[in-house]
Amino acid sequence: MIPPSVGGSWAAPVVRHLLDFAWTQTRACAFAIALLSGVAVSALLPDLPVARYDLLVVYGVLLTLLFWLRGWENGRDVAVITVCHVIGLAFELVKVSLGSWSYPEPAVLKFAGVPLYGGFLYAAVGSYVCRAWHLFDLELLRYRPRATAVVAAGIYVNFFSHHWLPDVRWALAALLVAVTAGTSVRFTVRGVRRRMPLAVSFVLIGFFLWVAENLATLVGAWRYPYQQHGWEPVGIEKFGAWALLISVTFVLAAVGRRPRVVARPPA
Repeated sequence: MIPPSVGGSWAAPVVRHLLDFAWTQTRACAFAIALLSGVAVSALLPDLPVARYDLLVVYGVLLTLLFWLRGWENGRDVAVITVCHVIGLAFELVKVSLGSWSYPEPAVLKFAGVPLYGGFLYAAVGSYVCRAWHLFDLELLRYRPRATAVVAAGIYVNFFSHHWLPDVRWALAALLVAVTAGTSVRFTVRGVRRRMPLAVSFVLIGFFLWVAENLATLVGAWRYPYQQHGWEPVGIEKFGAWALLISVTFVLAAVGRRPRVVARPPA
């Protein structure tokens, strides 16, 4: 049996590190939390002369400006977030046209069934990665930028092409594991440098994005066909999809941040 004093002395620092890690993660999610809160509040508003989706576009722009003006995101971060917004809208245009999900409410700022605010949902993921890079002081060990970017591009394209061509997401998942083998992310928690395999971070982020997607559909951000007559949980297969798609955002953020690439861990 471990004496209480020994067990307590061991457990307390671990708990403090976990709490600090969770708090820093929450701060990194500030844009996403604010955006989803805005979506939830907008669903409770009475009928207004301006469509809810259009109000959310204005809200998303104001959020972006606020984070930039307050210095929570720099110009390079905003550029990455903007690219995430654009490629997210392209993703939405294809998926909505194929009936994968829908935005049923009317709006002026809506094209081919996709409101412009839909891109902010992907911008929020970009904001999270950029803010996490700052807050955790991220550093990459043995990162292969070109190979990872090629696989991430293939993953993005496959989410379109699998509607007409064979779905190769499992092969791409294996390639992603291969090109990130040996790649680690170093980060700081309570002044202590720690390390996590990059592939593991993709899986963890993918899980929490799946949880966020459940919350987003619950507050009416968009709807899947099986949610048309009442909310239902998002299928677990979306967890895997997000774990793959986060690689696209990560590659963009890595280019924007110009990360320190270390060939091997320090002794």
